[in-house]
Amino acid sequence: MSLYDWLLFLHVTGAFFLIGGVVVAGILNLAAIGPKRRPSEIATLYRLIRFAVPLIGAGMLLTLAIGLWLVHESPWNYGYDDAWVIVALVLWALAGWLGGIDGKYQRRTGKFAERLSAEGDVPTPELYARLRAPRALAVSYGSGLLAFAVLGIMIWKPGA
Repeated sequence: MSLYDWLLFLHVTGAFFLIGGVVVAGILNLAAIGPKRRPSEIATLYRLIRFAVPLIGAGMLLTLAIGLWLVHESPWNYGYDDAWVIVALVLWALAGWLGGIDGKYQRRTGKFAERLSAEGDVPTPELYARLRAPRALAVSYGSGLLAFAVLGIMIWKPGA
């Protein structure tokens, strides 16, 4: 196998980590938002999201580092100034930025659910408001959609 083949393998592996982590986190987040759950259940779901975070982080790192190396090593004369590369990098950065904002919000929501769980496991309107906050949901699912948009650009390479 050539260097390019190995780089492509690692890049695709990173994409699987990233998208897999995003999907797992999204499903668990959606499960927490679901029907009236006790704070202990919500806290458990949010703790499970933590297992997706290293996948997302590794995926972000591998896709960026190896992706840039792939552009350099490409036998098809891709360049860092190609529109699809620039758009993918911008969307990648936005996805990471929004994901970071969402991660902090979800951590606080998970800790709030844990505190309610320890205080009698009675749900409150504030907890449900945090889970269903439109801005938080837009940031959360927006970051995931941006990750999928980057995947689409990587597959189809518009303009290349």
